[in-house]
Amino acid sequence: MSALQRLPAHAKLSRVPAPDLADLLEAQLVILGRIMPASNHTFLTRLGDTEVQCVYKPSSGERPLWDFTDGTLADREYAAWVVSDHLGWDIVPTTVLRDGPAGRGMVQVWMESEETPDGQLDPVDVIPEGQVPPGFLHVMDATGARDEPVVLVHEDTEPMRRMAVFDIITNNTDRKGGHVLPMVGGHRHGVDHGVCFHTEDKLRTVLWGWAGQPLSTVELAGVESVLTGLDSDLRESLEDLLTVWEVDAIARRCERLLRVGSFPVPRGGWPSIPWPPF
Repeated sequence: MSALQRLPAHAKLSRVPAPDLADLLEAQLVILGRIMPASNHTFLTRLGDTEVQCVYKPSSGERPLWDFTDGTLADREYAAWVVSDHLGWDIVPTTVLRDGPAGRGMVQVWMESEETPDGQLDPVDVIPEGQVPPGFLHVMDATGARDEPVVLVHEDTEPMRRMAVFDIITNNTDRKGGHVLPMVGGHRHGVDHGVCFHTEDKLRTVLWGWAGQPLSTVELAGVESVLTGLDSDLRESLEDLLTVWEVDAIARRCERLLRVGSFPVPRGGWPSIPWPPF
């Protein structure tokens, strides 16, 4: 693997039509390079002789974590797509579990994000201390690389709200700013969901701007749909990927969201923002 080309996480790739699910599951994976930096082995691949590019994360390249069972991160990535697909909010790009050059792992369609025009903020960004611009929400005050006061902000949009709700349902412990992909037309994709679904509440996210605010009717309906699905096909799909206790924890989080009816607020005992936040 050392001879592979090392690709930065922001590598510019061509925009091509998305593959159908059969191709994603069955076509040969051709490794083009390793995406850097990444905690676990992450490869850019091509589907056979096509121009379709995918992210491939083999279980064999996962680094052990103290609080997640070894070799389960690829399953958790796929489980996140299963929940996203059930919700119908198109948060997680199409994802499958399959064999590849380095063994079984997660394969996800590469989504080329829209380049932010000069002078405009990314969906999650850091700005100098001062007034938060319209359309953005304050998350936290911080200190920059030169000890200057800065502010972490994120967009106040429907796609971002839905992503925040999705993160609560899946108990995402690592929603960094760089895990939000701005797409043409204003849609936002979320990626990197290998550390989700823990039985303990471990939500760590940069999307705290709505803390304490009421959930919308559409958001509540989405939570209700997941809870209802956990009484049938959705539970069957997730129990092939997670433990029974982890699936039960999803139901408890949904029940709590519906009972409280609002976004949670950070609480002590566990860091509320991942480090680094980007």
